[in-house]
Formats: sequence, C-alpha cells, structure tokens
Amino acid sequence: MLVARHQVMARRDPAGGRLEKSAYLLLTRIEADGAMSIGQLAEAFGLDTSTVNRQTAALLRAGLAERVADPDGGMARKLRITGAGKDRLAADRAVHLEGLGRVLADWTPREIGQFEDVLTRFNRSIEALEGREWPRPVSGGAGDA
Repeated sequence: MLVARHQVMARRDPAGGRLEKSAYLLLTRIEADGAMSIGQLAEAFGLDTSTVNRQTAALLRAGLAERVADPDGGMARKLRITGAGKDRLAADRAVHLEGLGRVLADWTPREIGQFEDVLTRFNRSIEALEGREWPRPVSGGAGDA
C-alpha cells in the first residue's frame, strides 16, 4: 500500500500535466508490446473490454494513441502510441524515477540489487498465477518498460 501511495503522491500535479494511472499503464503496455487491439489490452490487464474501450477513447481524444490497421493483417484495428504519447509517457516515467531515486537515495548498491531480485521474483510469481511469462517476450514494441 505504501508503494501505491508513493506513486499517487508522485503523480500529484496541480497543472494537470501527469497522465492518469490507466493512461500510464495502457501506454506503457502498448509501447512495450507494439500495437494492440482493445481485446488484447483487456486480456492483458484482466479488464472488461468496455472499461478498456472507455480508457483508450480518452487516449485517442488526447492524441496519445491512434488507431491503425493490424500490422499482422488481422481484421481488428489496433492502438499504437503516438509521438505525443511517447513524450508524455517519458515525462511521467522521469517523475516516477526521480521519486524512486529519492526513496532509495541512502540504500547501498547491494540493498538495491536485493530489492530488484525480490521484485523480479514477485512479478514472475504474479504472472505465473495467470499463466503468463515475465518479463514478457518482446513482440514488436520498444521492449520491457
């Protein structure tokens, strides 16, 4: 709960320049995996397609994502992150990393390595419960985020 609270605190921006949590998560996934359909995003996050449809509609309206033909030739249109989306995502990621840097400022390199190892195991265990591999294999996107 403290990690989530820290992320919420880092996201506070009186000017409204930070991405909503759902936008950050969706854009991160699209950036990592490449163009994805609403159905693929819903499956990836374990959400109802109507929920993802609402969230992606906001990304489209803001110009952070765009609809494109399926690069693999399928019928469904897919969502791809735009240049503006990449820029906003990078800016938010920098804020998160700065906040994390403040939290870990007095940790030793060994402690940071141990923390990374435990988080890796934690992520693998969560994904294994849902039958997924972690880290996720790169499928045409920009790599793991």
